[in-house]
Amino acid sequence: MTNHLFDTLFAGRAESDTPFLICEGCETLSYRDFFGMAAQMAHGLVALGVEPGDRLVVQAAKSAELVALYVASVAAGAVFLPLNTAYKDDEVGYFVEDAEPRLLVVDDSAAARLRPIAEGVAARLLTLNADGSGTLARAAEDKREVFQPVPRAPDDLAALLYTSGTTGRSKGAMLTHENLASNALALTDLWAITDRDVLIHALPIFHTHGLFVALGTAMAAGAAVRFFESFDLDAILDALPDATLMMGVPTFYTRLLGSPRLTRERCADMRLFISGSAPLLAETHRAFAERTGHAILERYGMTETGMNTSNPYDGTRRAGTVGRPLPGVDIRLTDPETGAEVAPGGVGMVEVRGPNVFNGYWRMPDKTAEEMRADGFFVTGDLGRLSDDGYLSIVGRAKDLIITGGLNVYPKEVEDVLNAAPGVAESAVFGVPDADFGEAVVAAVVPAPGSEVDAGALAAAVGEKLARFKHPRRYEIVDALPRNAMGKVQKAVLRERFSSR
Repeated sequence: MTNHLFDTLFAGRAESDTPFLICEGCETLSYRDFFGMAAQMAHGLVALGVEPGDRLVVQAAKSAELVALYVASVAAGAVFLPLNTAYKDDEVGYFVEDAEPRLLVVDDSAAARLRPIAEGVAARLLTLNADGSGTLARAAEDKREVFQPVPRAPDDLAALLYTSGTTGRSKGAMLTHENLASNALALTDLWAITDRDVLIHALPIFHTHGLFVALGTAMAAGAAVRFFESFDLDAILDALPDATLMMGVPTFYTRLLGSPRLTRERCADMRLFISGSAPLLAETHRAFAERTGHAILERYGMTETGMNTSNPYDGTRRAGTVGRPLPGVDIRLTDPETGAEVAPGGVGMVEVRGPNVFNGYWRMPDKTAEEMRADGFFVTGDLGRLSDDGYLSIVGRAKDLIITGGLNVYPKEVEDVLNAAPGVAESAVFGVPDADFGEAVVAAVVPAPGSEVDAGALAAAVGEKLARFKHPRRYEIVDALPRNAMGKVQKAVLRERFSSR
């Protein structure tokens, strides 16, 4: 038996002297150097008692060593569980208690605080710092730079990623070797990524987008990666002339558009810009194309499934849509109440089936059963609409659906009108409790820089386009919308903030 994920994506890279990670302020790592580091770490993990199937929880800063630890975890047959570096101790405690890892890897500065949490589940605590130092590095030093991957089958777990937990407990999505391998290969082919590409990587790597999509496709293709600790506007602009590919969240693109340094000439050698993790405004798509000559490619995915759909590399990239299903992936839209497929052109719950769909929620069989159909379709919780030629548009989350006076209001429909209004940078529409109607529609609106927004003008714009029951009862002018680490608007925060007004 082979190690399915390692052999599918990484095999053969250890012999290549081509650049892999081009870090800012540190030495460039070739594929040979990188996989030598990963092999040493894999030997270190085994020496520390890690066995196939053991969980490895990591809360550490983005670094080349952290990427190597992920590859080492795959090679050793462990289950990699990266945590958002913004999580507080109590949150880390929940994940550790739920996952019961063999090892907990954290920054030196957090070791003393988190040691009792590790000891509570009999886990060993090691450290990994942003500069690559720590007890994990010491456990790997002097180890051989060659490691024979532990046999793992396609259905064995490779990673455990917890959902954001906006409602109820965070759930651990169990991702298999085949989930990660099949998705990376499909995207590499679909987006024509090759060893001639240079990827700008400014995403976090505790999330599907930065770790499995960006780095997974780069390693599968043998591409080079310009590896940034975080998004730095000037640094990214400096990197564009020497890169061919960029993956980012919509905020990256709005920030780039805010700089006069973003020009068609600066992007002349770029091949592809990809956006995901949060909806890309149609206005951003159009403005970016006008400025640079590049149509951003938007795709759609989630923790439980990896990527599901993508606008085409060769073909029309439609603003406001997330494209067609990936090869081997099936999409259908169903009535949230009955489960019956909706009529063409109607709004329905997005359901997904394919090799990318996860293996269920960790230790939550009842929740898994609720969201997995008997025929293999996963109920995403997203509401969507399909065009006649198969392009999917996401209109919102089912939990964000507003029911006012017994009528359904899809927030994105209202947001699209508001975002097109003069002086509006972006908006978020949500429901708040209302004694008469059950819920009232409220809009939080962010003015564009240097602009003022008048609630009366917004109401007039909405009045021209939408039925009366969809009109916001209130317009709240705010400086910014609350977002999580991946740029998704946190409507639960807005609901809590404005419910009492």
